[in-house]
Amino acid sequence: MPKHVAVLMGGWSSERPISLSSGNACVKALEGEGYRVTPVDVGPDVATAMTQLKPDVALNALHGPAGEDGTIQGLLEILKIPYTHSGVLASALAMHKERAKTVMHAAGVAVPQGCVVNRFVAAKSHPLPPPYVVKPIAEGSSMGVIIVREERSHPPQILASDEWTYGEEVLAETYIAGRELTCAVMGDKALGVIEIKPASGEWYDFDAKYAEGGSIHVLPAEIKPNVYQRVQELSLTAHQALGCRGVSRADLRYDDTPGGTGALVVLEVNTQPGMTPTSLVPEMAAHAGLSFGELVRWMVEDASLGR
Repeated sequence: MPKHVAVLMGGWSSERPISLSSGNACVKALEGEGYRVTPVDVGPDVATAMTQLKPDVALNALHGPAGEDGTIQGLLEILKIPYTHSGVLASALAMHKERAKTVMHAAGVAVPQGCVVNRFVAAKSHPLPPPYVVKPIAEGSSMGVIIVREERSHPPQILASDEWTYGEEVLAETYIAGRELTCAVMGDKALGVIEIKPASGEWYDFDAKYAEGGSIHVLPAEIKPNVYQRVQELSLTAHQALGCRGVSRADLRYDDTPGGTGALVVLEVNTQPGMTPTSLVPEMAAHAGLSFGELVRWMVEDASLGR
């Protein structure tokens, strides 16, 4: 009898639409691989739903808080349902950008300089000399990210408004010019390196990530071989330092601008990388010779408890 896989998707974070897209793509691929699949739109009754369903494996296609921060992972541990991706501790750690930076830095991974500051304080005066970046401490998909340019005399006022819904504390980091690079880790192996170029606009924001044609992916990235290898090494080191399992994806900046620092730094590690039609991990897996179906099959067969 084929293995019964529950694909967890949706949820209630701001990334719900992306999770639904990721989850539906995984459902279709797993059905194509011969699994018995049940899609689960995660809500407050998820424990009851999963207890009644009794799947052999949960493929976690959730993004953002509750699905990516150790919460759903802890629930699955209690219910004794093997699951994909990282476990409770690694998920919680990677989701908290400042704590994750501390651990990665201790492991020899270069990270941006920055500080945590109250959002109202950051709205009154620049927490760092411009240019710098302000971001929520625990969100994904570039949600709430603000780039403060050198010519900007006033700090971002949205931080003090009711429109800001990403928590009372924010992370301010020195802006790193240059290229946007990303590299996935699958098990204990780093995959190829992609350079991401927004099709329009100045940076890889939410629309560039998920709108069709919103970004240009250069795979393999057109960088020097030693830099390419270093990106893979840093991605694997970060994955291991945080205790990640299954598939993760590191986002990096590489300053190769004229007169630049040459710095190569890891911005963050995504423990629940997107699996949408425009997502990066399926593209890197394909470059390594794996179809989308083979990728999700590997994830399901890699699932376990105590991750």
